[in-house]
Amino acid sequence: MEFDCGIDDRPGPARLLIFGLQWLAVSLPLILIVGGVTAALQGEGAAVSYLQRLFLLVALVLIAQVYLGHRLPLVPGPATVLLIGILAGIDAGIGAINASLLAGGLLLAGTAATGLIGHLKRLFTPRVIAVVLMLIAFTLAPTILALATDGGGTVPPAQAFLFSIVFALALFVAGGRLAGIWKSTLAFWAILLGTPVYVVLFGAVPLPPADAPLFALPGGLIAPLAVPDAGVLAAFLICYLALAVNDLGSIQSVGSLLRADGMEGRVNRGVTVTGLANVLAGVTGVIGPVNFSLSPGVIAATGCASRFALVPAAVGLGLVAASPLAIGYLESIPAPVIGVVLTYVMASQIAAGLMLAQENGAVGRFEDGLIIGVPLLLGTLVGFLPSAVAVGFPGIVRPLIANGFVVGIVTVLMLEHIVYRRSRK
Repeated sequence: MEFDCGIDDRPGPARLLIFGLQWLAVSLPLILIVGGVTAALQGEGAAVSYLQRLFLLVALVLIAQVYLGHRLPLVPGPATVLLIGILAGIDAGIGAINASLLAGGLLLAGTAATGLIGHLKRLFTPRVIAVVLMLIAFTLAPTILALATDGGGTVPPAQAFLFSIVFALALFVAGGRLAGIWKSTLAFWAILLGTPVYVVLFGAVPLPPADAPLFALPGGLIAPLAVPDAGVLAAFLICYLALAVNDLGSIQSVGSLLRADGMEGRVNRGVTVTGLANVLAGVTGVIGPVNFSLSPGVIAATGCASRFALVPAAVGLGLVAASPLAIGYLESIPAPVIGVVLTYVMASQIAAGLMLAQENGAVGRFEDGLIIGVPLLLGTLVGFLPSAVAVGFPGIVRPLIANGFVVGIVTVLMLEHIVYRRSRK
């Protein structure tokens, strides 16, 4: 694939700001969705402070990754796989959860800093990378569907879904007809224009309280810690095994898409920063971050692969972290609008995965098609697994069995390197 801006290119100020706003528009919903779930576990009245700390953490991690870590256009955010560990350890208390996050982050950072995790790089062949790129889109389908049908209690789900379908079709038509900076920033304009259209059709959305301060630093930056029991710690360590696979796959997929040099060093530095960020998450009492695999979709949609385009997004996240009023307004963006934007980005990501597979000749035999198709199907099925079924698995293996992304990656690695392994001369 060809891109307007390379990894180390610096776009002009105007383009840099617009691309940064696009990355910000993609990051905000994901932080709000996962952060909202974990914030609800902190107790009444703690949601705004929790989200402020989470936004601040993601902003710091983003800057660290751009300049010190993997140095790729790769956006971080809260790791949904850690939700399993948090829910499994909720009875042990918030302190035990925070200590488990800290311990898992230290282990991850140590493994990456010593270069041990770099040995996994050879497992990511073009077929595996193509699956990683597409798998995140398929496993996010349940989340997108939930957003597309969420009328906020005032709009019937059928009407919300119909709005989402029409809006998504309009977005893809616009993407096919627009060019240049307008096409590159289409996701940003979709949120900016889709929200008032939704309000006109269905009425006003809930706004933040009138007394919400415009500027206020987050409170409780140092969270309580307590010694976790063996079961809680074991559940989190398995979660971090899944997180390591996710992080490594994300870095490797973006690096391969952009043909970045020095990937071994990028992987080691990137996962080390992720591990240290999870240590900081345990100290501040928020869910730990991971590099998101949806980043190639944004790169493919915008045509900009510059890592410096993420700097304005990091600044924006920092400003949001300092404003409870801004967080309140962001929570007012209608869920169907967010779902449609995610649909557009994920469709671009699937296209990027298919193009990568074609350019590398990854599908030349029937077995090659199975290596790609089976993990996508299994990952999607697990993604739609009812919660009643998921809770039936033992807590210690639930992070692996009930996570569609992890199941898909494990399956493609087994098919590629064991089941259909080709003889090598």
